[in-house]
Amino acid sequence: MKIIIADDHLVVRRGLTMILKETYPHAQITEVSDGAELISRAGKETWDIIISDLSMPGRSGVEVVKDLRALFQKVPILVLSTYPAEQYAVRTIRAGASGYLTKESAPEELVKAIEFLRSGKKYINAEVADLLAESIAVDMEKPLHEYLSEREYEVFKYISSGKAVSEISNILSLSHNTISTYRARILQKLMLNNNADLVKYAIEHHLFQ
Repeated sequence: MKIIIADDHLVVRRGLTMILKETYPHAQITEVSDGAELISRAGKETWDIIISDLSMPGRSGVEVVKDLRALFQKVPILVLSTYPAEQYAVRTIRAGASGYLTKESAPEELVKAIEFLRSGKKYINAEVADLLAESIAVDMEKPLHEYLSEREYEVFKYISSGKAVSEISNILSLSHNTISTYRARILQKLMLNNNADLVKYAIEHHLFQ
């Protein structure tokens, strides 16, 4: 079995590799540190399972999932993220992920997810299943933030946490002007006027908590 793991934290990559090697001692495991490297490396070989973090330098993690799904129609993609399921699980599943786990999950659940994916099934735990059902039920009455692109949503998250445009620019490795453009689009789509309005909107809709 060939597995590729993408995470920008070395200790996380090594920890995942150790957990997987305990259960699958003969597995060939490759580690990469960001989405660009993942897409580049993944496209050159065949893989049985792809495990990817959601928050890495460069492109939005959800966009990386979309790119991977375009490259591989059938290879399972497991997203392992620091973000709570209610923030990104539905977005990643819709983007093409085969499963979503938070990094707080027990090692046993990671192995359980791998087994599901190896058998050709998606791994949807009870919490994510509830979120998916809820998203389908309210799809016709989506709040305005659901119309943001993945990158706009990510920039919105950082703005609402109090980060300045220059800080966001450094975090996402994008120019100051690009971040300012995203900010303007977010304000327009949410029909708001300034950063204070964005913070208030995020609080009222229980986002990024």
